[in-house]
Amino acid sequence: MKEIRLDKYLGEMGEGTRSQIKEMAKKGRIWVDGIPEKKTERKIDPERNQVTVDGRQVSYAAFEYYMLNKPQGVVSATEDKRYETVVGLIRERKRDDLFPVGRLDIDTEGLLLITNDGDLAHRLLSPKKHVDKVYFAKIEGALPSDAKERIAEGLILTDGTKTLPAWLEVLKTGEITEVRLTIREGKFHQVKRMFETLGCSVVYLKRMAMGSLLLDESLKPGEYRALREEEIEELKKGK
Repeated sequence: MKEIRLDKYLGEMGEGTRSQIKEMAKKGRIWVDGIPEKKTERKIDPERNQVTVDGRQVSYAAFEYYMLNKPQGVVSATEDKRYETVVGLIRERKRDDLFPVGRLDIDTEGLLLITNDGDLAHRLLSPKKHVDKVYFAKIEGALPSDAKERIAEGLILTDGTKTLPAWLEVLKTGEITEVRLTIREGKFHQVKRMFETLGCSVVYLKRMAMGSLLLDESLKPGEYRALREEEIEELKKGK
């Protein structure tokens, strides 16, 4: 890892603004390798130097990756004046620049990747990459007998938007029908709009997978965990 300025190191780890960090150093609150450090512009090696603030070690993370089981009532944003945000749920984060990769509607649950890796986010969201996104849905209304075929061909939504071919699996039929839908794009309210086009309405929606990343079923809504190294590598490889 390259050397980095001390104020940048601490700023990225959420310890304050550059001016605040400079003031902290003047007061002897910042130590590097057991010695008080007054020069916040000095460069340090995150892998070799030990940095503490008020006696508390501040370890550095260039990138963070979290799998969140998004609950209903929380918005897919970094900040919001009215609602709690998905980033706000990640209590143990080190960095202040995390963001959700894509978005789930406020009433949608399930898998959401939270990271600060912009390159990975771009690859997962790029329309050219056609990354699979798998949803479990409960719907009201009778599905047309040719629903699978129409979805596989690509639907024309009510506003004239054409969707890419997708895959529908009917899991349970009845007053409420349960389905699994795999799409390769992420248009606004796409899943709900697709079923509306078929004359149905979605009453529950949960994302189960994005690319190679599968929702950890042990995570309750609102819970999260850091991604394992192999999960990160598979996402980067596009598996």
